[in-house]
Amino acid sequence: MSKIVVTADSTCDLSPELRERYHVELVPLYVNFGEDSRRDGVDAQPDDIYDYYRSSGKLTTTSAASPGDYHTFFKGFTDQGYEVIHLNISSGFSATHQNAMMAASDLKGVYPVDSYNLSTGTGLLVLEACDMAEEGMPALDIVTRLEEMRCRVRASFILDTLEYLWKGGRCSGVTALGANLLKLKPCIEVRDGKMGVGKKFRGNLSNVMEQYTNTRLEGVRPELKRVFITHSGIDPAIIDRVKARVRQLHPFEEILVTRAGCVVSNHCGPNTLGVLFIEK
Repeated sequence: MSKIVVTADSTCDLSPELRERYHVELVPLYVNFGEDSRRDGVDAQPDDIYDYYRSSGKLTTTSAASPGDYHTFFKGFTDQGYEVIHLNISSGFSATHQNAMMAASDLKGVYPVDSYNLSTGTGLLVLEACDMAEEGMPALDIVTRLEEMRCRVRASFILDTLEYLWKGGRCSGVTALGANLLKLKPCIEVRDGKMGVGKKFRGNLSNVMEQYTNTRLEGVRPELKRVFITHSGIDPAIIDRVKARVRQLHPFEEILVTRAGCVVSNHCGPNTLGVLFIEK
């Protein structure tokens, strides 16, 4: 039986504890503070982005890991006799997957997978791949299963503000102003590897998060192995309220709370929260 290692890029937003538990290694994307380029989760943290924005009025930018980064990373495993299954943020959001594919073309036994997702939407697939590898499933069979499963991942987030998306050029100033004036909090959904706007909520943040949780989980048939609550820095009392509501709606074996890394935080801003799961 061949040795398999499951890896991902840093946008999967798995906590250090989960990465250690499942032996997942990450390739960091880059976060650019003006001319100062740093690695997501290594020498750049989400609070650094918020501090930079408050002090400069400018957003950081993000950039993909290069083919060279990936080649070095993958070769470190293939030289030890491993096959590599690597999960990337959706190719609709970043050149990261394309760069991983370029690097893999020069190596044997490396299988980059486009997650069609972001954040712990990708993280869900990473942990599923780890489970399958632990069960002894061959690498190519795992890849096939992941490509079937990725369309059943339900990834979404509630944004407290559109300011960061607007500053990053991902929505118009008119849209951002209108949402702020009406005190609307939009749900951003990932569909077919791209982001779209779903239901819009109104009210205080804590109540909105519970309404959102109800909307996402009522009337669905989720896989009950695990669910993620992923946030970009938010009041712990809101997380507890969402967690309690998730527990009431479905008997998930694990409710995993993680904080989003730099890439998601850079585009969504603080007080963002999502409930992410795989549907049957």
